[in-house]
Amino acid sequence: MPTTLTLKNIPDELYKRLKASAEAHRHSLNNEVIVCLETVLLPERISVEERLARARVLRNSLPKDKFQPQDIDSLKREGRP
Repeated sequence: MPTTLTLKNIPDELYKRLKASAEAHRHSLNNEVIVCLETVLLPERISVEERLARARVLRNSLPKDKFQPQDIDSLKREGRP
């Protein structure tokens, strides 16, 4: 079961960079912190096959009639120059 962690006294500059990174990656602040911690503390690389398998599981979990390929492409390009 995941554990809750509260961070205190985060330096302003670190918070700004973390927030900007979260926005750039379209993550919540919480998810960005988790990604940063995993990158540093769990640097194990997953194989291409595992990454594709995870993507397929995620894609198959989405409602079939709600997300069309052209909608997904449009959303991916939104906000890009």
